[in-house]
Amino acid sequence: MSIHENLLGGPPPTHLPAETGPLELLASGATPAEVTAAYPTSSLAWAQLADDAFAAGRTVESYAYARTGYHRGLDALRRNGWKGHGPVPWEHEPNRGFLRALHALGRAADAIGEKDEAERCTQFLRDSSPTAADTLN
Repeated sequence: MSIHENLLGGPPPTHLPAETGPLELLASGATPAEVTAAYPTSSLAWAQLADDAFAAGRTVESYAYARTGYHRGLDALRRNGWKGHGPVPWEHEPNRGFLRALHALGRAADAIGEKDEAERCTQFLRDSSPTAADTLN
């Protein structure tokens, strides 16, 4: 038996590749908007834009940024073998951009009264990574 075999019979965890370009650009002092313009497929960059907009009270803008980051993350997950369900562990740092975008989408949806979307996002986050749900809430 392999040490990594899933004994529960569910799909294996999905581990996204590292987003070294966006991380390096953020570390160099670039703004999240500059990072997003340079790396438009980066969920991490979109999630940061969503967080910044929400913190500034720009809820609808946050929703739009989060939705973009969420969809970019779904694209990345599918490219990396995800079949629409299964674990996306917070413990694997490159997954955090997607998980943050998903959380931001649920938060903004709740703030604008889109309760069904907020509940769906909350459940999807918990199903993907209980650790992310606990950490981000």
